[in-house]
Amino acid sequence: MVLPPPNFVKGWRRESETKRKASVCEETSSQVSEKSASAEIFDPVLAERGIKGLANGAKGEAEVWEAFWKDPEGLSFESELLFAARTGGMLDGIALSMLDLVVGSERETVVKVRVNQAFFRRRVISAFRSRCCVTGLMTPALLTASHIVRWADDPTNRMNPLNGLCLNALHDRAFDRHLMWVDDDLKIRFSPKLAEVKKEDLEATEWLRRFEGRPLLVPLEFQPSREFLRKHREECRKRL
Repeated sequence: MVLPPPNFVKGWRRESETKRKASVCEETSSQVSEKSASAEIFDPVLAERGIKGLANGAKGEAEVWEAFWKDPEGLSFESELLFAARTGGMLDGIALSMLDLVVGSERETVVKVRVNQAFFRRRVISAFRSRCCVTGLMTPALLTASHIVRWADDPTNRMNPLNGLCLNALHDRAFDRHLMWVDDDLKIRFSPKLAEVKKEDLEATEWLRRFEGRPLLVPLEFQPSREFLRKHREECRKRL
């Protein structure tokens, strides 16, 4: 199922976000909008939708885009550090002054992974308009950005939003444990193992499985990678 874009809300959010970025970067809103439009020319997802961006984009946007795809984790972390330094010194809830207490590889592991996972979460949940793609739930505290191919299994696509689904906490768990998958035509499927539960768990698993065969709720302008969904589906079937 494809959700029509809510143009008014979408436009308001874009304008609000542009103003916020302009304030942080100490530039005008029109300058930020122009840079965003310049960067769109390099986005393959937008290209598939016929959106070309500004043809005369600046060289700087091309360099940033290339650097991001070569090292998405490193550049995401660097950008978050810069943003935190300009907006109060908080990095995903961690004060920048506290980072000096963690050094070496421990700092790399604890801080970078946490910040990049938060960055991935924001990108995926925003792409799905803060809506669970199974149930339609829109309560932020109950939503999770799920990796289709696990974080540990594919380092090159850890930060790729096409490798993500916005799910509620319970379906996220089922998806991660290979008890739920998405078939070729974007229909939701569940493992028969979910029917093999204790009597006291039947009500909960029946609610979980009531979405069997329903179409994935995806925005018009964004769809997860079919290739990543295929890889996840194959792993699920190995466990049947």
